Parts: sequence; structure tokens; C-alpha cells
Amino acid sequence: MRGGSWRQSPLTGIGVLFGVTLAGLLLLPFFALAISTPASDLLEGASHPLFASALFLSLRTTLTSLSLTVVLGTPLAWWLASSSSKTARVTEVLVGLPIVMPPAVVGVALLQTFGREGLLGPALGSIGIALPFTATSVVLAQIVVSAPFFIQAGASAFREVRQDMLIVARTLGASPPVAFFRVALPVALPGLLVASSLAWARALGEFGATLLFAGNMPGRTQTMPLAIFYALESDVRLAIVFSLVLAAVGVLLLVTLRFFPALRNFMRGTNP
Repeated sequence: MRGGSWRQSPLTGIGVLFGVTLAGLLLLPFFALAISTPASDLLEGASHPLFASALFLSLRTTLTSLSLTVVLGTPLAWWLASSSSKTARVTEVLVGLPIVMPPAVVGVALLQTFGREGLLGPALGSIGIALPFTATSVVLAQIVVSAPFFIQAGASAFREVRQDMLIVARTLGASPPVAFFRVALPVALPGLLVASSLAWARALGEFGATLLFAGNMPGRTQTMPLAIFYALESDVRLAIVFSLVLAAVGVLLLVTLRFFPALRNFMRGTNP
């Protein structure tokens, strides 16, 4: 026993060292960002004209894309979770493609689909619709890059729903839609909220696909990540302020996700 512990202790020490090194590598840049600007610069940056327009556009487009993702993605996640067909498995793999694709590739693909000379461009142009370099293109780019996160996490949440609960609901006379809304959806709701948070965070931080498909036009398509890129070319302090705002949103989201289960149990009147 002692010999085994002695042999494991060097490996354990090395593992801790590597873990601390990686944790430092992950956290040190954000610490440097947090201490790199005084409060006066924060106030000055928050009053900059680019700040309000970029923040409002980011919130408006991400909430729109998240709403569409939830409405369209929830039935898809349920089907992927409840079906054992080969079609469902292939669909689940294909839906996850934007996760592993570079955002620049996604942006070019969107241009080749909805651009003037793209796959659907002529048909859209014939009815007077031009999508690229508009606020709508920002929403489309956000949906494409963020929806796979919601669908995968949502499917995992729906897989936690026990089939016997649905069977009992059906035997009591509930139709499939009623069983879904009264049984499956409430059980999977915590996982779906986490999935929504992940999708919203990904949409809020989207940069590459938006830049290529929607452009970087202040007041029209310039979201917060694009505003950071724009400000970095002329005013580093302004870029730092914008970055701190997005970082603060990320920290708030992370804390919410971390303590959501305990808060949910507290509201139910049970011990966490």
C-alpha cells in the first residue's frame, strides 16, 4: 500500500503542477484584462457612441436568434433524443458540423447560400430580398453557429426523460403533444435552460461568420465583438472597455449556470 502511494505521489504532484499551470494560463489573461484600465476609462468607453449601438444590436440580434433557435431547435432536439433511427443519428452528426467548422468557413458558406450569386440569392433577389450585410444576416450567422450547441445539449436533456413517465401519461389519456408539454418538457427544462444559455453565449461572442456575411457597419451590423475589432485598430483602451463588458456578461452567465441547480432546489423547498 505504501509502495503504491509512493509511486503515485510523483505523478500526482506533476498532475497538480500541470493543472495549476493550465488554470493560470486560462485565468491570467482575464486578470490582466480586468486590471488594465482605470474606472475613468470605463466611464469614457461606456459613453462612446459605438458602445451603445453595438451593445443594443448585440442584445437585439442574439435574443432574436436565441428565440428562433429555441422554437425551431426544441422539436429537433426531442426527435434526436427519442428516435433510434439511422436518419436521426446522421442528422445529429450533420447538425453539429458548425461546431467544428472555422467561423470564417461558415461565413463564406452563408455568402454562397444567400449572397447575390449564391444558391438562393437569385430567388431571393427576384422578390426583393437581399440578406447579406443586413441585421438579418447577423441573426442568421448567429443561428448557424449557436444552434448546434442548443440542439446537442437539448437532446441530452431530453434523454433524461424516462420513457415510463411518457407511457403512464399516454395510458391516462394524454395525446403525444400533451405528454410532451406536460411531462417531457418540464423534466428537461433545466437542461434546456443550460442549452439556451450556451447558445446565447456563443451567439453573443460570434465574430468570424458575422464579419464575412454581415460586414462591420456601425449601427447596422456591428455587434460587440466586431466593435472590439474596430476599436482595436485606433483606440486600444476602448477595445479593452468593450472586452470587459463581454467578459462581465460571460462571468454572470457562468455564475448563473453554476448556481442554477441549487437555486432551483431552494425554490422547490428542498435541500440542494
